[in-house]
Amino acid sequence: MDNNLVTVFESRHLKKQDIELKPGYTVRVHQRIKEGEKERIQIFEGLVIDLNGSKRAPSTFTVRKISYGVGVERVFPFNSPMIAKIEVVKVGKARRAFLSYVRDVSRKQRMKEDKESMAVIEAEVKKLADEKAAEEKVKAEQEAAAKAAAEAEAAKAAEAAAEAPKEEPAK
Repeated sequence: MDNNLVTVFESRHLKKQDIELKPGYTVRVHQRIKEGEKERIQIFEGLVIDLNGSKRAPSTFTVRKISYGVGVERVFPFNSPMIAKIEVVKVGKARRAFLSYVRDVSRKQRMKEDKESMAVIEAEVKKLADEKAAEEKVKAEQEAAAKAAAEAEAAKAAEAAAEAPKEEPAK
């Protein structure tokens, strides 16, 4: 008898589900949003990563999307009066019932991008260090050439002074 009452109660609140959802499908969920007295429809489009329960009143599904580089997950009840409709945008084949690995894929992708950007930064740092070393080498060569020229000038002056007759002081 109790079971009968539950099914009668649930049947009043159940929506007719003409859509079949599976993990891996890309869906658009049209959700009613009430703001004061106004009501509008907001669309949440993403990948179905989880289905909970059966298609009875307490069942839910989880949709994940990437918004401005941040992963966003929302859990929607199948039979909520706030859901206007659910559209299947793309049918994807998944071999698992719960696609939690999708979260890790984005982490791995970020790590790969970080490694690539670090490689670019290291290459730029090395290039700047090489340019600085080349500038210091050129500066050292110029200083050595200037010193050698000064020593040659001093040697010439000393040689000229040695060859010039010495004047003796008058007595």
